[in-house]
Amino acid sequence: MSQSYFDTDNNGHKPFELPGARPHYNPDRPGQVEHIFLDLSLDIPKQSYQGSCSIRLLPIRNGIDRLTLDAVNLNIESVQVDKVPQNFDYDGEQLSIQLSQATQIGQRLLIAIAYSVTKPQRGIYFIQPDKHYPNKPTQVWTQGEDEDSRFWFPCFDYPGQLSTSEIRVRVPNPLVAISNGELIDTTEDGDYKVYHWLQQQVHPTYLMTLAVGDFAEIRDEWNGKAVTYYVEKGREEDAKRSMEKTPRMIGFLSQKYGYPYPFPKYAQVCVDDFIFGGMENTSTTLLTDRCLLDERAALDNRNTESLVVHELAHQWFGDLVVIKHWSHAWIKEGMASYSEVMWTEQEYSLEEAAYYRLLEARRYLSEDSSRYRRPMVTHVYREAIELYDRHIYEKGSCVYHMIRAQLGDELFWQAIQTFVQDNAHKTVETVDLLRAIEKATGRNLLFLFDQYVYRGGHPDFKVAYSWDGDANLAKITVTQTQADEGKNGSKDLFDLKIPIGFGYTQQEEVRSNGKLSTSFSALKTFTVQVNEREQSFYFPLENKPQFISFDVGNNYLKTVALEYPIAELKAQLEFDPDPISRSYAAAALAKKGGLEAIVALSASLKNDPLWGVRVEVAKQLAQINLDQAFDGLIPGLKDKNAYVRRAVVEALTQFKTAESYKVVRGLVQKGDPSYYVEAAASRVIGAIASSNLEEKPKEDKVLKLLKGVLEEKAGWNEVVRSGAIAGLAEFKTSEAALNLLLEYTKLGVPQPLRLATIRALGKISVGQSPANLERILEKLTELAKESFFLTQVSVAAALGQMETPKAVGILRSLAEQTADGRVRRSAEEEISKVQKNIGSEKTLRQLREDFDQLKQQNQELRSRLENLEAKSK
Repeated sequence: MSQSYFDTDNNGHKPFELPGARPHYNPDRPGQVEHIFLDLSLDIPKQSYQGSCSIRLLPIRNGIDRLTLDAVNLNIESVQVDKVPQNFDYDGEQLSIQLSQATQIGQRLLIAIAYSVTKPQRGIYFIQPDKHYPNKPTQVWTQGEDEDSRFWFPCFDYPGQLSTSEIRVRVPNPLVAISNGELIDTTEDGDYKVYHWLQQQVHPTYLMTLAVGDFAEIRDEWNGKAVTYYVEKGREEDAKRSMEKTPRMIGFLSQKYGYPYPFPKYAQVCVDDFIFGGMENTSTTLLTDRCLLDERAALDNRNTESLVVHELAHQWFGDLVVIKHWSHAWIKEGMASYSEVMWTEQEYSLEEAAYYRLLEARRYLSEDSSRYRRPMVTHVYREAIELYDRHIYEKGSCVYHMIRAQLGDELFWQAIQTFVQDNAHKTVETVDLLRAIEKATGRNLLFLFDQYVYRGGHPDFKVAYSWDGDANLAKITVTQTQADEGKNGSKDLFDLKIPIGFGYTQQEEVRSNGKLSTSFSALKTFTVQVNEREQSFYFPLENKPQFISFDVGNNYLKTVALEYPIAELKAQLEFDPDPISRSYAAAALAKKGGLEAIVALSASLKNDPLWGVRVEVAKQLAQINLDQAFDGLIPGLKDKNAYVRRAVVEALTQFKTAESYKVVRGLVQKGDPSYYVEAAASRVIGAIASSNLEEKPKEDKVLKLLKGVLEEKAGWNEVVRSGAIAGLAEFKTSEAALNLLLEYTKLGVPQPLRLATIRALGKISVGQSPANLERILEKLTELAKESFFLTQVSVAAALGQMETPKAVGILRSLAEQTADGRVRRSAEEEISKVQKNIGSEKTLRQLREDFDQLKQQNQELRSRLENLEAKSK
């Protein structure tokens, strides 16, 4: 699956467990479920269906006289075992069957449950046009992970049970039904058609799926197996653009995992209103239709490619090798996320893959610092879906990379292949991965798992360097700042062997014009054991190095603050072969500030060969409070790479001047090939124009400009118009901006735009008059009653930005009334944000505004001073 978001003694980190969390274990198994057969007839206009669920069970023990199945809000009509009616109790959550004959080992039971469902809450979703959205397609699709299959059929709903499955479903023409495995039969039945699918390889209930719609089907193949893409008619070209690399990806992963793609076909079905990015149902992945790219979106959107390879990787990690319990979900989600890195390396370059890893690490780091810190493996939670966070996806990916760095490429793939081959069609826990590594390579990596998997956190390194010219010694001091001072044996310390490299450059004469140019020549590397709070290491070197590279290859998950002299940082930014190291050097240079840093960063923004580093440099330039940084950024607006242009536009938010306003206004008016650059410009113009500019552009002029974007730039996923909405939300004291926003929260506004607007209400609320604040609260109260998952999440996010106790009340009732554990958790987390906001917010905001003004004046003075100094030199 992919995501497309109290009292503390956790080292200053909030704990993961919320009140009500408890340990969860798999239930005792009455026997082995061998086969599940659903025979259903859909009534789409009524959002209902009826039919039967048959389960073949092979008992493990004698004498069991009661079976308990998960079944939520189903109408259970009858229960038979081997065609004999049985007594049963049903409380709306569990179906308890009183067996007329107790079980006997070896004697299979065939349990047949006749049932119907009307307007299900979860598990199965009916999508159809209504008066607000007359063009919505008619579709039905399911979503089982984590424990939602019980909302659409009775089952033993946990991942420890694997069985074969089959689904026969009657749907009205011209709709088609797609499910797991292979299509074994279709029959016409008047205005209806019956599709019969059979999945002959065992899998868990959460991976059983059904998708129904009037789809266009695009056929491809890999090694004779069907590879199909299903999308709404009219989007065939977008489907090819978005998914055409699938067969090559299947070949790539089959080879890497040492196991050919294990299922009879691979289908990808793009559905409307999907609640995740994608879901790896066995042989039949469901994807959000928002991942379909048009030509312009493909310029700077690789998220779709990553999503496609992520869900495909799950066909091995998750579907072929199944986790035994949700607490081990990192094994599959981490590998699916790491497959995004592997594919980037395969398709683009080693450097791009390194940058991709840096971005993954950052997403985890941000959750760890601002949300909570937790062990990656934990069975203490309220609902399993809470585990689907950045600790199992992005941190999981970083852990797989650390395993690869420990073993080296050859042994890593041997270990992964051993793990897949030994556990195919079985369930696994984290210890099975350790065992496979040891079996294949002889290496025991428990030390790594103990530090990164079974406990929370990561090392925060501070690295200082000095050179002793008399003794030719480099001194490196490494501090683990995550541990308190004086606590050397602290449990917060990490014990790692880290390579430190010293970089040398050489000057060459360029033949044609006799000029001297410098190039990178060599890295001299030593490995040291870092295991104390503060350690100093001394390295005898023949010559003084030009730069220092800490953790060569940047394989460890960590944060790093570099305390090197400016000359070494400049050399590292220019010459270190590793893009992650260059990014760290950029951040350290920006911290130093001053004109010398600006010159070096500006050169890097023009010259760095990797777009990812240019993006980082743009962000860092904006951190330097000097007007000259603005001049360094501007050439980046002409970068041929759209990601870089977007980063430059976003960086301009830091420069609240008439000049920056003019530059961004030009962009909003003339546009850019990239949707995302246009969206950023619309947001940034709001941020600049609403701040304390000396020559303030007229508010109504900017609002008119943004209104123009809203009226003219409708289009792909509403990216551009959502940017304009974010721009309007910057005008926190403007009633006109608020009125415009409220227009776009109405039903009938395209979904992505409406959701962006709902979130924007939270941002604009903090400067509005009491009467307008009431209007916002009323609107959010009304929106909170809508049942759609994404609307509820957006409402919670909006309320979390507010600074009024009334927001807490709406969040409480949302948390109590929602049927979704993720919404509940997010509402509760937002409550604590609001309480923090209310704290001393009024005085704080005034101080902040005063401070911003002083910072602005200070920046102008410092810039002039730097200019004078530069001239006098």
